[in-house]
Amino acid sequence: MSITVNILYHGRNGAAQAFAREMIDSGTVAAIRAEDGNEAYEYYTPLDDPEAILLIDRWRNQAAIDAHHASPMMKTIAELRDAHDLHMEVRRFTDLDSTEADAKFIRH
Repeated sequence: MSITVNILYHGRNGAAQAFAREMIDSGTVAAIRAEDGNEAYEYYTPLDDPEAILLIDRWRNQAAIDAHHASPMMKTIAELRDAHDLHMEVRRFTDLDSTEADAKFIRH
């Protein structure tokens, strides 16, 4: 059962975009993607809020998330987040199997 954590970062004057760019350019994102149990680590920009950026962070299980949270990368992430004065909204989801009723709405 995978766990997906959506983190919506809010900033001002392009800070959220700058944070994500720095995470990518510094190699931090690549290092997180290489961690055991990471299944996705991707940034997206909401069309209706250019001062925000959405992180979709997906892990194999809670143990993988716990290992990530205990890693030195969390210090790097926190320092960058603070440097860009970002605030966060966090939502967490677990996978469920699609039901037959859902199938008619899913286009593959």
